[in-house]
Amino acid sequence: MEKKRLVSMLLAGVMTLSLVGCGDTASAPAESGDNGAAAATEAGADAGADAGAEASAAGAGLDDSTPITLNMWCIATESDSNRKSYETAIKEMETNHPNVTLNWEAFENESYKTKIKAAVSANEMPDIFFTWSCAFLGDFVSAGKVQCLDEAYEKYKNELPEAMLKNTTFDGKHYGVPLTMNIVGLFANMDILKEAGYDEIPGTYEDFIKCCDALKAKGKIPFGCAGKETWCVTEYLESIIEKSAGAETLDAIFAGNESWNNQDVADSVDTFQKLIKDGYFDPSGIGLSNDEVKANFMAGKYAFYMNGTWNCADFAANAEFLPKVKVGEFPVINADKSKLGQLIGGPSDTLAVAASSPNAAAAADYTFELGKLICHYGYLDGCGLPAWTPYGDTSAVNPLTQAVAEIVQKSDYMVLFGDTAMAADKAQTYLSYVDQVYGCQIDGKGFIEGLAKDIK
Repeated sequence: MEKKRLVSMLLAGVMTLSLVGCGDTASAPAESGDNGAAAATEAGADAGADAGAEASAAGAGLDDSTPITLNMWCIATESDSNRKSYETAIKEMETNHPNVTLNWEAFENESYKTKIKAAVSANEMPDIFFTWSCAFLGDFVSAGKVQCLDEAYEKYKNELPEAMLKNTTFDGKHYGVPLTMNIVGLFANMDILKEAGYDEIPGTYEDFIKCCDALKAKGKIPFGCAGKETWCVTEYLESIIEKSAGAETLDAIFAGNESWNNQDVADSVDTFQKLIKDGYFDPSGIGLSNDEVKANFMAGKYAFYMNGTWNCADFAANAEFLPKVKVGEFPVINADKSKLGQLIGGPSDTLAVAASSPNAAAAADYTFELGKLICHYGYLDGCGLPAWTPYGDTSAVNPLTQAVAEIVQKSDYMVLFGDTAMAADKAQTYLSYVDQVYGCQIDGKGFIEGLAKDIK
């Protein structure tokens, strides 16, 4: 009962968090996208609504008598923490709707971004597809390629809070089914920290640096970071920027309301690179994948691992490793502009329906039901916090996920992941500069001046 009460409090808190970065208007993607005038975006959203209406007219809603086949793309690969929740949810859907044949494919994170964008451009989308929220989805909505889900949502609105749909709502219309929500967590192998004389994750930046020095003195590498997957680098850099320049500043920059030409951002980049140059990061990490870095962390090669809290599932599933690991948040660097409780993350993982689907109405119903189940089993597995209202027995939720819930409960501001908050072209430009930062090819000055020039 105590854990259920915590979840209820958490959901109430999340509804009051700032989920900015996506507005409740169709102009939001345009403001953060290239060549995206508000009028064009509004027209695109109207086109999406019209396409959705046509698809609805062409296909009936989900029933248990008409055989249909639906195709789905997602990123729940064999090595993904969410794989089990997808498999369990899909199996339950097969029982609940034996008339529906679901053909689904999973793709690696980075390659999927390219694949789904190409499919949207070529109008060769599956019926149901995974997407990140905010501008990533907003670009597809603006192009008129996404089914409006307002009619289907009416059946589930008592189980899915409206606040959780904010990042997938454009021009007042709903276009996505949120799954779990996550933040960037600072995971620590406490066995290694204890070797350096620490029983807890350092709470201040000064103590954090002292801890890293003590780890180095013991021959331990403080951090591992997957340079082959630039989104992993952003987990570190964005946290440092947020805890230096402040959440509101970073949020405004991602939204295109403030310039990248910001001295606090430049200083944050230099801070990140100093950590690298001081030997706090595994030098081989620049050529490693996230799976390799995470495996190294669990094997005891690194003391810290900054990544999404969906990793709680994999850590909790390892009976030998779970007692060693704790999760916290990155410490504040500039207390004049930031504070604890400012986090990177929020509701982002989403399922959407292609407006071109010949069974769009049925796919919409199916997607809501499937999304609810993925959220349920993902939460039980520790893959994230629930976007949907929890149900059933949640007493077995692992202690790491419960710790994340407590962190989120105390939070007062979330900034959505940068490569999701920004439109596709701008996100790609941003990631290319982040990649150069990790390779120490540009410094803070080069980072802010380059982005200010290349992202208008």
